[in-house]
Amino acid sequence: MSKIGFLTDSCSDIPQELAEKYGIEIIGFPINLDGTEYIELKDFTNDQFYKMMREAQNVPTTAAITQLQWCDIFARYVDEGYTDLVYVSINGGGSSTYNNALKAVELLADERPGHTMKIQIIDSHTYSMAYGWGLCDCARKVRNGGELSVCVEELKKWLDCAEICLAAYSLKQMKKSGRVSAAAAVVGDLLGIRPIISLNAGVSKVESKVRGDAAVPAAMIKWVESRVDSMKDTPYLVAYTSSTAKRDELVKLCKKAFGHAPLLVFQLGGVVSANTGPDGIALVYPGHPRHLEAYAPELP
Repeated sequence: MSKIGFLTDSCSDIPQELAEKYGIEIIGFPINLDGTEYIELKDFTNDQFYKMMREAQNVPTTAAITQLQWCDIFARYVDEGYTDLVYVSINGGGSSTYNNALKAVELLADERPGHTMKIQIIDSHTYSMAYGWGLCDCARKVRNGGELSVCVEELKKWLDCAEICLAAYSLKQMKKSGRVSAAAAVVGDLLGIRPIISLNAGVSKVESKVRGDAAVPAAMIKWVESRVDSMKDTPYLVAYTSSTAKRDELVKLCKKAFGHAPLLVFQLGGVVSANTGPDGIALVYPGHPRHLEAYAPELP
């Protein structure tokens, strides 16, 4: 009889209640802030991390989950009698975590010689619930009796078109991390310039700039409209950080523009907000397929 495990990392931003509901284990990323290393999901809540960032002297940095850590995790699943394990990872182009997981499969052969657990390691090519939601949907279908191979193919189709539209209400964090110059950040904040950023296939790009917080949600929706065939047929998720007022305004405008409520409203976790800052909102939605070729095959 099959015993199937689902695994991801904390950059997926899957809320704990969904992880528990669908039986998904989430491995926390190490995040260093002002010389202290923390483990996401263990050492702070999202709201606590936003506060920590505002009070910190330096920008937070993240570290990869190591080969040895993955090997220990995979070995535990073998010892617990799992026949199949599916791990969906953070964008492999932005973190060595994905490659470390691949290498860990080789180490596992020495640690558990002769094991028969089938491991699928999938590079999401993206961040946050752009892959977290796909994994939740896959796990839900499997838990409800769906065939694993079919559900994984549907997950890959979601990943192949998942996009993110992000807006940062302050450029302070991006200035600290070097994503924008100090001069551009100062001028941008003084003038109230807010960048509208797309994140597709692991590549971020400033698509437009608007002046003032009030213009941000409409600009985000306008970008999504340019990326889909039909708003009313497009499922979407809303992400936020510390501002529930900005979250509520975005949800309100989205309901009108899409004609239906979001699949989920969730908080951006430490890995994403470490790069964007504690003041941001985002939309996750399926665009057009990109036909990505880098999905790893099933590993023995």
